[in-house]
Amino acid sequence: MDQRKRKRMESNRESARRSRMRKQKHLDDLVGQITELKKDNNQILTSINFTTHRYLNIEAENSVLRAQMTELSQRLDSLNDILLYLNREGIEYTTDCFTNPFNVPYLHQQPPIMASAHIFQN
Repeated sequence: MDQRKRKRMESNRESARRSRMRKQKHLDDLVGQITELKKDNNQILTSINFTTHRYLNIEAENSVLRAQMTELSQRLDSLNDILLYLNREGIEYTTDCFTNPFNVPYLHQQPPIMASAHIFQN
């Protein structure tokens, strides 16, 4: 009977040892998964930061482009108003008038005489 008891004790010890080994292997696997997940998490955070930086740069560029578009639209509206006025008044013009401002007819007239400020002092 002692022999049977001893054999059972050895069997139980061996079973407990295998159980501890399985638990340790499972724990090691979980630690490995944690390491991999942390690495993946860092890569995702880096990617998010890079994408956010690019997004902010593109958003700033879009803002500048929107402002330029607004300014150019206003300039186009003003030029269209000028053309409408010129057409309504029957004034003849050429594109040379606009591309070469020194060729505008009123610039060839005699400049007005200006009085100096010291003439009006006592």
